[in-house]
Amino acid sequence: MLSAEAARLAAIEVLCPTASLTANANYPTLAGRNILDSRSTAVQDLDRDREYTPTVALHTRSSTIVRRGDAADAADSECSTEIEIVCELAVVARDESGPDYADAMAGDDPDARLVLAALTSQVRNLLEFSQAGILFRQTIIGVRRIEEETFGVPELGLRWLRNTMRMSAAIEDDSFDQLHGGMPEPMATLFGKLPVGSYAKHKLSQLAGHFLADPRPPLAGIAAFDNPAAEPATDKPILWTGAPHA
Repeated sequence: MLSAEAARLAAIEVLCPTASLTANANYPTLAGRNILDSRSTAVQDLDRDREYTPTVALHTRSSTIVRRGDAADAADSECSTEIEIVCELAVVARDESGPDYADAMAGDDPDARLVLAALTSQVRNLLEFSQAGILFRQTIIGVRRIEEETFGVPELGLRWLRNTMRMSAAIEDDSFDQLHGGMPEPMATLFGKLPVGSYAKHKLSQLAGHFLADPRPPLAGIAAFDNPAAEPATDKPILWTGAPHA
């Protein structure tokens, strides 16, 4: 669903505002500019001069469209999405025979654990409660559930400094303009609200040309017959609007 993608892109703009990127200052989270769209942390994202690099990665985990009931209109659907937000303190890891790669820091540092908890809470506060998060909250209907899970294999005594937040939200169904084409809602509304030069606006602008108009043919007329088994080609209608009866 495109509305699910719109929710994720709105969240990215909230967590890493274009104004902060332009000035390279005043980032709203500990992750700074390291807000990643649909990908994991890579080595090039890391600051090797620091003990660890806080990062946040957003993924659209799933989306659903369910009709409200058997008697509901075809367009009367209840829609939802689950955005997976991975917060971690990333470091450079090394294998004996392979290249360097990015991985979460081992979870044996209680001070670093508090930093990770603060980062995760910053993300939730920005999206769900802050004034800056209004862009995200206007793109969805509402947050339904949030689940947070730490990463590790406790049976083996292994833990890493990575939290996964799964945010389930009710969203609008995609609404396509068949007459004029163009970007569907609610993506079109989000596009208009995004600042010029933003990452999300650039991504959305690439989609607009893919949705072409598909206008319906004009209505030729309407006929009503007093006989339910009437044949329109031979029976005389009792009411006719449009082209002459054949």
